[in-house]
Amino acid sequence: MSETMVVEAVVEEKAEEVPVLFLHDVERHYRQGDATLDILTGVELAVWPGQSVALVAPSGAGKSTLLHIAGLLEHPDHGEVYIDGRGTAMLPDAERTRIRRNEIGFIYQSHRLLPEFTALENVVMPQMIRGLARAEAKKRATELLGYLGLANRLDHQPSELSGGEQQRVAIARAVANAPRILLADEPTGNLDVHTAEHVFHALSQLVRASGLATIIATHNMDLAARMDRRVTIREGKVVELE
Repeated sequence: MSETMVVEAVVEEKAEEVPVLFLHDVERHYRQGDATLDILTGVELAVWPGQSVALVAPSGAGKSTLLHIAGLLEHPDHGEVYIDGRGTAMLPDAERTRIRRNEIGFIYQSHRLLPEFTALENVVMPQMIRGLARAEAKKRATELLGYLGLANRLDHQPSELSGGEQQRVAIARAVANAPRILLADEPTGNLDVHTAEHVFHALSQLVRASGLATIIATHNMDLAARMDRRVTIREGKVVELE
């Protein structure tokens, strides 16, 4: 079956569109001594523009593995990852890197900001790496951080920011290059309940405003309930939750 036919098979009523992200028959296995661990087995998952998907599953079920494969950080053992209808399995590493840089934003449980740079500089740098002029990158970074309530924290280094502020800078950095896809791995996992609520609200606003296709891995069912869809990983497959 051709790439076009595979994508069309999941389009259904949205015949004029294709999913921004489509995982088709994805498998991932790991060797542990003489045993083989089947982490993902025949995963099918399509995410549409502007749709938020909560990935809720216990530790060890394969949430991070799924996000790494969806974000082209890891190759599946079988299957295909389509970005805007384009297969990525056979692409050279340089092209996969370009797609990751330009089309996919990542947010982790730990903010992973560069400690020696300010909030503004942390958001400016990925844009300059992509090729944007410094003045334009600084303008966009300032606007993003202001939108996330950090207009008065631009010149602060990560150590001078609260945990919630650090994560909001990480969100700004993740979307600075206007990606099509946002992948978040427990983005509020290290935060207290009040701060997690504030960060999730900021993230949700940004997702709705920008039309991102978003997958957020989380253990927080209250937050998951506010997303468009909820899925889990069961016996290696992605299963929709009510």
